[in-house]
Amino acid sequence: MKESASAKEIESVEKLLAEFGFQTHPIQGEKKTVIGAIGDKRLLSMNQILTMDGVENVVPIMKPYKLASKELHKEPSVIEIGHGITVGGKQLAVFAGPCAIESQEQFTTVSKAVKASGANILRGGAFKPRSSPYSFQGLGKEGIDLLIQARKITGLPIVTEIMDLSDLDCFADVDVVQVGARNMQNFTLLKALGRSDKPVLLKRGLSSTLQELLMSAEYIMSEGNQNVILCERGIRTFEPATRNTLDLSAVPLLQQKTHLPITVDPSHATGIASLVEPMALCAVTAGCDALEIEVHNDPKNAWSDGAQSLTPAQFAETMKKVKALSEFMGKPLDVNE
Repeated sequence: MKESASAKEIESVEKLLAEFGFQTHPIQGEKKTVIGAIGDKRLLSMNQILTMDGVENVVPIMKPYKLASKELHKEPSVIEIGHGITVGGKQLAVFAGPCAIESQEQFTTVSKAVKASGANILRGGAFKPRSSPYSFQGLGKEGIDLLIQARKITGLPIVTEIMDLSDLDCFADVDVVQVGARNMQNFTLLKALGRSDKPVLLKRGLSSTLQELLMSAEYIMSEGNQNVILCERGIRTFEPATRNTLDLSAVPLLQQKTHLPITVDPSHATGIASLVEPMALCAVTAGCDALEIEVHNDPKNAWSDGAQSLTPAQFAETMKKVKALSEFMGKPLDVNE
């Protein structure tokens, strides 16, 4: 729309598009409004829209992912996740906490420690996807209750992973819902999350392409929820030295393709605690919008993924370097006071 377009003119365009069966997604920029229109373009002449009052131009989006594409939304998206914290834009965010929530004492201890070191979002697993059915599967609803308690203590927003659509009601008080690598193409779950406005942290699948990741984001966005954060967490390759292979080229590549914020998880990517810090620093250098790092107060006795977890002291040292590097890169850490 033109910079001078009135609210009535914008509404008129949306109404006409809706009459022809298009789903409309208006995006309010600083100066202009862009109306994303998803539907069969054969039903409507471009000239029919171009001649309407307030319309500046009509641009076909060629990418299969329409709403996630930079063709529609040229400026990087900034996702608000409550308590004054944002992901995307001009500051770096850090998600931190244990892979699995084991007890109130454990999670409270880690939560206080990661906040003191500069993390601004608490992560913790309540429902755990495990390769073995005999491994710890998480505390479930009790784990979410402990997350909520930790939020009251620290003031930090919380993120945890959803495993199944039947558990969706348990996530009503969670700030960010994480979709893990195994569920990246669980389209029924993605569509259900798209019908809420709750931010979604979408992890790349174990062997998924970047286009497949963006198409999964499109499933969420096409249902109305534009609050999607992408996460590169390593992909499966022939190299067995690390748990996965961290694809850092995904960060600048995705930035060329999409306006959505990009998180990097060096913990799951490497599976080795000593590699988390160097890979986190590389991710910041690559231009990521956020990091997700696993921290445990006693990694040797952790019930899940202890080998890739930093101690609070190690995390504090890593955060000092992350803070310095992020400032040098022009994207300073958004530290909670």
